[in-house]
Amino acid sequence: MPSDWKARLGMVYSTDPDFNYDTGDTPEADTPPPARQELRVWLDRRQRAGKAVTVVKGFVGRADDLEALGRMLKTRCGVGGAVKEGEILIQGDHRDRVVELLLKAGYRCKKAGS
Repeated sequence: MPSDWKARLGMVYSTDPDFNYDTGDTPEADTPPPARQELRVWLDRRQRAGKAVTVVKGFVGRADDLEALGRMLKTRCGVGGAVKEGEILIQGDHRDRVVELLLKAGYRCKKAGS
């Protein structure tokens, strides 16, 4: 294990020979293949001044993979958006287009909500 001295700046000396320093960081879970993902596509207008936002929920995996999926959806729809708190937000009502793109990419997804 490489010595990461910056993670141990607050550490004081230990005399225990079996001591193993633990930073408490848990590794991110691996991202399952797209065919095993169950995504939901919602339309949300709450707390957005009446503007519609397409929300993709249910992604399981690493944050980098979620960012990449969000970037792909935003560029293919030609609109802006964001990735926040495990959800992908796409500006505007693009539910049909997002579901089509996710199905082409191999994800299992459904339109949800009203």
